[in-house]
Amino acid sequence: MDKGKIIFLNGVTSAGKTTIVEALQERRDVFFYVVANDLFQEMVGEQYLQEDYWKYLSEVIIMMYHTAKLYSDMGKNVLIDGILVERDEIKPHFQQLMEIMKDNPLEIVEVYCPLDICRQRNIDRGDRYESQSDEQAELMSKDIKYSLRVDTSVSSAEECAQQIIEAFF
Repeated sequence: MDKGKIIFLNGVTSAGKTTIVEALQERRDVFFYVVANDLFQEMVGEQYLQEDYWKYLSEVIIMMYHTAKLYSDMGKNVLIDGILVERDEIKPHFQQLMEIMKDNPLEIVEVYCPLDICRQRNIDRGDRYESQSDEQAELMSKDIKYSLRVDTSVSSAEECAQQIIEAFF
């Protein structure tokens, strides 16, 4: 059985990852299962996240990667909606991802948006704080080898989805 493709959408909060995921899931030409930091974070009780947020988030992120690998091993295409940050609790994050996915077809897409636009999107959303994207940008892994870059400040989610499909399928 052929392994499914794993497409990792990497970017700071409000860059547009989840909106691209939704655009990809609306398509009829390629089907994806989705794993996302936000979804897996919900698997951890709020009391534990308040007690030691990065410890528990780091553990669940690694479990998320193993879940994506399992789907791929079963021939299913997977979207990962996440962010590769380097914190002490998860270092070396990018290398851990690459080790887990070493036998799977992984493509990492940089979902880019200028930070001033992300800041405004954070304000408009109301469920993020204004500087959250800036803080994540500072923590972002530096040596990521991207397969593709999409820019949500100049392309719609549907256009970004089309770029991804054209690049990898």
